[in-house]
Amino acid sequence: MIVSDIMEWQRLITNKRLGQEQRHYERHDDRTEFKRDYDRLIFSAPFRRLQNKTQVFPLPGSVFVHNRLTHSLEVASVGMSLGCDVARAIIEKRPELRNTAFEEIGQIVATACLAHDMGNPPFGHSGEKAIQTFFSEGKGSYLKDSIDENTWNDITRFEGNANAFRLLAHQFSGRRIGGFVMTYSTLASIVKYPYESAAATKKGKFGFFHEEKDIYIKIADEMGIYCKSAQGEPLRYARHPLVYLVEAADDICYEIMDIEDAHKLKILSFDETAQLMLAYFDEPMRKHIWQRIEDEQITDDNEKIVYMRASVIGKLENECVKAFLDNEEAILAGTFEGSLIERISPLQHDAYTHCAKLSKKKIYCSKPVLDIELSGYKIMETLMHHMVEAVMNPDRYYSQQLIGRVSSQYDICNPKLEKRIMAVLDYISGMTDVYALDIYQKICGISLPIV
Repeated sequence: MIVSDIMEWQRLITNKRLGQEQRHYERHDDRTEFKRDYDRLIFSAPFRRLQNKTQVFPLPGSVFVHNRLTHSLEVASVGMSLGCDVARAIIEKRPELRNTAFEEIGQIVATACLAHDMGNPPFGHSGEKAIQTFFSEGKGSYLKDSIDENTWNDITRFEGNANAFRLLAHQFSGRRIGGFVMTYSTLASIVKYPYESAAATKKGKFGFFHEEKDIYIKIADEMGIYCKSAQGEPLRYARHPLVYLVEAADDICYEIMDIEDAHKLKILSFDETAQLMLAYFDEPMRKHIWQRIEDEQITDDNEKIVYMRASVIGKLENECVKAFLDNEEAILAGTFEGSLIERISPLQHDAYTHCAKLSKKKIYCSKPVLDIELSGYKIMETLMHHMVEAVMNPDRYYSQQLIGRVSSQYDICNPKLEKRIMAVLDYISGMTDVYALDIYQKICGISLPIV
């Protein structure tokens, strides 16, 4: 375990790849290793499937709102800006980092932003809760005495963040060793809660399942990430510093873009939305924004909100860069607590807090959102019940029919029960909303395939 109290940028930024530590390949282009990570994700099937996963609102009818894919692309854009601005400022203070891999942190953050939601199951938060409660209080609770404690902690606290790390790092059947074969720095930058499930936060958050625990230890030790847990305690690490930038990009985008989507869906009026956006600025800047809107002859209300939203994101990006630089020493020491968005200037912090409270009251509890959560929960609960029963009783006729639908990449026939259960979670969590609904309808006899 790492005993050093201060993490070092030179070790934290490494292009060593999981699964290729002892291998060297001839490269045929000028892409950096971190750009290769980015391209590898962009062209991957799990990333592409995000286009059919719910962000907050139901997937589009006549009005297009954000899904997990568009959200991830926007977070990556903001993450690139955060990383590049932080790199530029730190290099001015520490010129020895110039012309090193440290200059690539914008690319690393952007790539981690692309991946941050890849482990989320269908139907957003309700899908996550459906998996957890199936085991903790539902039909799967009888399995507690049949499964080892580590796996039980993992599945009753099932976490999209931990599942993203598993997706990128785990060796699934038929895939190269090391999952996506990503660089250590990219992998560490997506682990928002670098703890095992036994050390989960009060809200049940953790960063890696038991099967991937040794992988994270290997990565963390290589980069000198500070280990916070004492001998014999559940494993807890300090965050890789770039996690704070990934988190900030996500915080900025989901809060501000949810407000914009709510305006498009007429959950919030134009006046309400404009007031929320302009609250991030002092009076002179508010007048300047209105003047720019007038000068550019923007007459459509949606486009006015788009301009205000862009201004807010730019302001919050600058504020989070400043918060990171002001707290760099504590971040490298592993003593920084909370998020960057909590350390921005009072005016912007108050505006952000007000947006968050209003979103919880008027957006996240709105009828369209509650309807998708209720439906999604029931769909996921049903899929979990049937698939878990199938792997518990694989010799039954119906079980064989269900198992036969599962791709060979999932280890669903493993002789060990824990691995079969995790394979079920891999299979179901990787579904899109549309595919999960389709399988649910077929299992329940609601629909038949049309030939």
